[in-house]
Amino acid sequence: MLQRWLTFVSCAGLAYSQISSTNAQEALESRARAAYGVLKRYALSQPELRGWTAPEGGLYLAENFDAYLWSVGQSHMDVYFQEPERGLDLPSPEAGSVPIQRFEDLSLYARGWNLSTLANSTYHSVYHPLYEIEDFMQDLANTYSHVVELINIGHSAEGREMTAIRLSRGDLELRKQGKSSSTKKTGFVITGAQHAREWIATSTALYLTHALVVDENEDFALSSWLDYFDFYVIPVPNPDGYVHTWENDRFWYKNRQNIGPDEKCTGIDMNRLVEGHKWKSKSRLPSLGGASVNNPAGAVDADPCSPWYPGHRPFEAPEVNNIANFITTLPSLKAYVDLRSYGQMVSTPFSYSCKKVPKDAEDQLEAALGAVHAIKQVHGTPFTTGSLCRQLYKASGNVVDYMYAKAGIKYSYSVHLRDTGTYGFSLPAEWIRPVGEETASMIHFLAGFISGRNKKNKKRKLPGIPLSFRMIYGLTHTRTA
Repeated sequence: MLQRWLTFVSCAGLAYSQISSTNAQEALESRARAAYGVLKRYALSQPELRGWTAPEGGLYLAENFDAYLWSVGQSHMDVYFQEPERGLDLPSPEAGSVPIQRFEDLSLYARGWNLSTLANSTYHSVYHPLYEIEDFMQDLANTYSHVVELINIGHSAEGREMTAIRLSRGDLELRKQGKSSSTKKTGFVITGAQHAREWIATSTALYLTHALVVDENEDFALSSWLDYFDFYVIPVPNPDGYVHTWENDRFWYKNRQNIGPDEKCTGIDMNRLVEGHKWKSKSRLPSLGGASVNNPAGAVDADPCSPWYPGHRPFEAPEVNNIANFITTLPSLKAYVDLRSYGQMVSTPFSYSCKKVPKDAEDQLEAALGAVHAIKQVHGTPFTTGSLCRQLYKASGNVVDYMYAKAGIKYSYSVHLRDTGTYGFSLPAEWIRPVGEETASMIHFLAGFISGRNKKNKKRKLPGIPLSFRMIYGLTHTRTA
């Protein structure tokens, strides 16, 4: 669990105050009771943490910001500010904040997160390091043991466990006893950020997991769909890379795999590694200047130091291999959603070609158009839809292509969450909940569409689908399996 201590519980206490830790605690309690405040989280490297947690760090906070170090983790610190508008000007942006309206809120925060409710939980107010995510998954499994099962699907390149969450109602206990259920449910898979720096994708996967277990009468709850689907969520497909973004490089992209004894660079792009569809050892991928389907000149040949390095062979990264092996064990899969950032796009296969069209493209597009409408209904956020190649750029080995063409999951989508570039990969934590809510609305629509329980979509097409289909895919493209 998260180690917590107050800044006044140091060897010297608060040097500037020259008072005991007991008196310091009383002073903090008095301040917290007297006015509103806020806890702000900062992701820091180990050397930075050592500086801030030293007595002089606490002195600086107290003298210059009227702030107190409330808790320290392996890769972050939480600071209490009496004045919510205040904060630290650090190279890394804030990883979130929790409003404090009474001192008891601090006590609750110290004891852990409230997961009994989605709306009133502060868990989705901040970004979380890996060990807090692991605690979250275990707490869900303990609290909702009749619905949640944690599955170890393998280990990462650096030896970390990879965990998938199975969410199922009714037959989970039978499976635990080694028995099979007579009820055939549809499988729905959701993955968080394969690219380590896309924190909002990981946080959204956690929000959706939480939405799948809370009371179905809550706003944005998805638990009613457990009567029709078994959900499988992999919140952190790239645990090594994710840890690296917290402890070393906030914008790290790849995994942390050693790619050769003589290579000076580390890591492989996990989203270029799957055999299906059309993996290539030398893909033309975007340069830092950015390439698109309309700007092929912006592409460069991948090399081991490129963020988009595809590796030496398909499934070279153990993380990708673990996910592929896990997928093969799951029955009746109909939906796959790969959460990413940023761009506000819901994309269908294919990524490897802008000319090839899936045989299920019309159904995929119809569902995608309904999904973007469902997203917009929540907070007015506009999303676009179309094939991944045309919306982003041409790239082989994409996981969405694999899930559709090889794993046989008809409704496979890549979903690039907020925003469109204002904050990019540094989306403020205040958007975690709004993004989670609108993504839950999308999942709700897709589940209804696939199961046939969306009354408006049942037995008829959305208006304009043939025209939209022709505009997005073009008039001259040929269908292919």
